[in-house]
Amino acid sequence: MKNKSFIYKGLAVTFLAGLSFSNIACSGSYLDEVQNSGAFKTETYFQNERQSFSALVSVYDILRKYSGGFENTVTFFNAGSDDFYSGGGNSNDGAGIQGINNYSLNPNTMPASYWRDYYQGIARANLLMERVSGANMDEGLKKRYSAEAKVLRSLYYFELVRMFGNIPLVLKSVKFDDDYWNIPQAKPGEVYTQIENDIIAALPDLMLIATGNDRGRVTQGTARAILGKIYLYDKKMPEAAAQFEQVNGTPGGTSQYGYKLVANYGDLFKVGPETVDPYKFSTESILEVMHTNKGNSDWGFWGQGKDEGNSINAMLGPRSYSINKKIKDNDAPDLYPGWAFNTVTEDLFNFMQDDPRMNATIFNMKPLLAEDKVTYSPAFSDTGYFLNKYLPTNDLKSSLPGAAELNFRQNYVAIRLADTYLMEAEALGGSGARAQALLDAVRARVGLSSVPVSMQAIKDERRRELAGEGHRWFDLVRWGDAPIKLAFKGFKAGKNEILPIPFNELPNTALHQNPGY
Repeated sequence: MKNKSFIYKGLAVTFLAGLSFSNIACSGSYLDEVQNSGAFKTETYFQNERQSFSALVSVYDILRKYSGGFENTVTFFNAGSDDFYSGGGNSNDGAGIQGINNYSLNPNTMPASYWRDYYQGIARANLLMERVSGANMDEGLKKRYSAEAKVLRSLYYFELVRMFGNIPLVLKSVKFDDDYWNIPQAKPGEVYTQIENDIIAALPDLMLIATGNDRGRVTQGTARAILGKIYLYDKKMPEAAAQFEQVNGTPGGTSQYGYKLVANYGDLFKVGPETVDPYKFSTESILEVMHTNKGNSDWGFWGQGKDEGNSINAMLGPRSYSINKKIKDNDAPDLYPGWAFNTVTEDLFNFMQDDPRMNATIFNMKPLLAEDKVTYSPAFSDTGYFLNKYLPTNDLKSSLPGAAELNFRQNYVAIRLADTYLMEAEALGGSGARAQALLDAVRARVGLSSVPVSMQAIKDERRRELAGEGHRWFDLVRWGDAPIKLAFKGFKAGKNEILPIPFNELPNTALHQNPGY
């Protein structure tokens, strides 16, 4: 908040060329910057449905923070967990991801994008909710666009509050001459109350189920899943369980929103043909982040909100990976060489032994090396184990213009049904017939027999089921298990449960740094 333009900086729309519900071509900015001051002329925009829809797409665009750019949240928080090391080329490869790996993060090394990107999404949502009412378009669509923006704003605030704790709560557009650098931080409880009420208010105006070109948009099912997750973190367990029950329906069956566990666990992480990818928007997908190679992403704008590829892929690939072509019928996977971030810990490898999800989750390089089938360059914190769910393969290398590393098109599923099953079981206190049925359904999908439900059983199942998908660090913090589980990395209780506010956001503002930083 030091710079008056921080909320609006870079507010130009970057359309998702591969967004299934958008046929709008990239056409630049929908807001004209005025004298480089951080103010924008909006009087000529939000005139009709097309303009309003393009603005809504820009609010969705921030979802790619989960899996786009070097500073994506999945690889960052994986590195902070007990399941992965930071990896990368060396101990200085990415100050942020290395800092959370060994808990040396400070206000100067904390990547500012984790603060600014979500506030940019909030600013876009605020503007749309204020201006869409004046557009010349169907009144029902106005309500739906506003409701979708409100849910996304709530999601972005949820990410901020669970990362940083005390944050400013900005619920209207900020103009360049507003005295907003004196906005105080709200208490977490105030933020939770606001975003919970916002989602409840938005529910009636959302689609029940999204089909066809609307796939990927926020529906009632999406909103309830997000609300249930927010309630869970706010320790409102009965409310969380009630929302999840509506999302989940009968465990193992098809819910009222059409959600159902996919039959084959490995299919969750497959990528199909570019034309019609059957693995995108599966029946298990509740909130899916869309990626494409059609944006021709390149280094000049990578990580600035304009690139549309999945960056997790290249970040995870083994360095200098090569298949020994002298071996006839070499069955080693044809991986695209990457940067070796998020190397798998020995602890996770051992924990996953004899689990049917092992091979879909972890790529074990060691047997291939022993048989001289492959070579690679061990990078920082190399273990020989890599996260298989998002490993890049050469058959998925883009042939379109732009850097190949930045144009992998695998979608990232931020919330899926097995996740909400286990969150509901947790909200139910890890006991009772329904919690047992939810746990059993997740296990039965991969051929595992029932085990007595308990909080520990749910914790173990979440670790195996969701390994590498960016949830483990937040789970450990929510459960209060982080100080013990992450002690080997330097985690300090009472400090590292939240992150430091980036330094440049503090001077000449009403913001106070988080304790211990």
